[in-house]
Amino acid sequence: MSMDSNPMPMPMSDPNAWATAMNNLGMAPMNMTGPPLMSDFDSGLGMMTGMNPMMPGLGYVPPPPLPHDLPIVKEIIHYQSCTLFPPNPNLPFPAMRERPPGCKTVFVGGLPENATEALIVEVFGQLGEIIAIRKSKKNFCHIRFAEEFTVDRALFLSGYRMRLGSSTDKKDTGRLHVDFAQARDDLYEWECRQRLYAREERHRRRMEEDRFRPPSPPPIVHYSDHECSLLGDKIKDEAAFAAAVHVLLTWVERGEVNRRNANNFYSMIQSSNSHIRQLMSQKAAHEKELEVAKDKFKTALSGILAQFEQIVSVFHAASKQKAWDHFSKAQRKNLDMWRKQAEEIRNMQNEELMGIRREEEMEMSDDDMEDTHDPDDSGPVAQVEALKEENDSLRCQLDAYRNEVELLKQEQGKNQEHTPPQHSEEDTIRQQQLTFLQQALQGMQKQLLKMCEEMKQREAELEKSVEDKQQLESQVQSLKEGLESLKKTRIPQVSNTHTHITAVLMSVCSSSGIISTFLHVHPFGASIEYIFSYLQQLDTKINTGQVGALLGRLPCTFRQELTGVGASLEKRWKFCGFEGIKTT
Repeated sequence: MSMDSNPMPMPMSDPNAWATAMNNLGMAPMNMTGPPLMSDFDSGLGMMTGMNPMMPGLGYVPPPPLPHDLPIVKEIIHYQSCTLFPPNPNLPFPAMRERPPGCKTVFVGGLPENATEALIVEVFGQLGEIIAIRKSKKNFCHIRFAEEFTVDRALFLSGYRMRLGSSTDKKDTGRLHVDFAQARDDLYEWECRQRLYAREERHRRRMEEDRFRPPSPPPIVHYSDHECSLLGDKIKDEAAFAAAVHVLLTWVERGEVNRRNANNFYSMIQSSNSHIRQLMSQKAAHEKELEVAKDKFKTALSGILAQFEQIVSVFHAASKQKAWDHFSKAQRKNLDMWRKQAEEIRNMQNEELMGIRREEEMEMSDDDMEDTHDPDDSGPVAQVEALKEENDSLRCQLDAYRNEVELLKQEQGKNQEHTPPQHSEEDTIRQQQLTFLQQALQGMQKQLLKMCEEMKQREAELEKSVEDKQQLESQVQSLKEGLESLKKTRIPQVSNTHTHITAVLMSVCSSSGIISTFLHVHPFGASIEYIFSYLQQLDTKINTGQVGALLGRLPCTFRQELTGVGASLEKRWKFCGFEGIKTT
């Protein structure tokens, strides 16, 4: 729907009121006489300053949100065909429905019966661009705007009373009610925008993941005899050992090992094992370098500390009176400050050196403990486990030698089938290899038998130690039972004495508590007879001697004083239990 961007001038009875109302709506005043109310409005462009006019679909900048505590002043708004009167500010704001997502459509109710579509365009067209108007015969309509923020401007007119011209007829008046409306077009556009935002977010996340994803590992070559020979040479090279071992691990995990190439894999694993000695030698060299560096650091630090001591001694010598009196006040202040700084730095360096020495002493004590540790302390069980592991390793080596012998025999049989029987250098070399392997096999078998015998001896010793342990446990159990029987015979006597002691303690505690309360009520003290007469009402078995003995045993709680003069002298007991607390 096309609309005039510049409406015709209209007569206004109160242009200032109309301008104030439009300013509350966040719109620039148009076709008004007098100074503009908004300084950043450009009348030549017909939009706010700072707005890019080349952006499609945007007519104005959304107004900044008004603070909630600022009261909004609604005044009379004059149009060419009608006049809007503001609602009573004391009335409550009418109820509104929840705002649908992407809402651009408003419901306008309470229109006058004689209201036309041109009148609706005149009133609501100044708020923003209108796309469509659907007017009903029952005094309401739906207006769809081009932008969402225009809906907020239209809600400002809710509650206004509309009058057409100067007529007071009922058909020419009505009270506007503006509310959110739910439209399928608004929801569809909002869903499209959300899908676009989701696609952009997924693309952004994918780009971030691609940017931070670590690079792919290099591809592993497939197994072949040629690659296997190259890999064997690389494993022996210290520079290429890490990459070569990774390839070897991948081949073994893939299952490339079979009876035909088992010897090749065994030689590569053996080369990997021999690399351990190089690593240990490198570690020892680095540890030696570390020790040398520590020694150098300690010697240098000791020299630095000696120089610090000399500097501090210089400051102390300068602080003595025979030299101190010749310095000025500012010089003394600087000397004192420098001395304190030097002492702080010296103390810090001393603490660092002492920490290094403590660490060395701890390391030396750990080494001594490891040296003095007897391997037999672990017991026969650990030795048996070690023998089992060594036995398993020897069996593995024996199986490897057997495989090599069988492979050599198979190759020799194939060569004899394909070639005429003749003795050559290769046959002699293979024969030598066979004899060497047979000798090694025999030696391994003898060593295995010897290890089995040692293992049997260790197991017998283990069984014997287990039997001794069971005997000791039985003796300990019998001793425990004897102790329990002795305890049971002595428990009644102990219980009788315990009950007697408990009764005595309870009587002493109760008597002392009662006397403390009685004397606390009598701050000037009381005689022993007065206290006895009070206690006799509670316990008839008590006598004056017991009360005096009890008071004498508790000097921190009760104190005896003499009161009176001459013949009226009297010994009184006072409560002094709180005096020690007050003094502390």
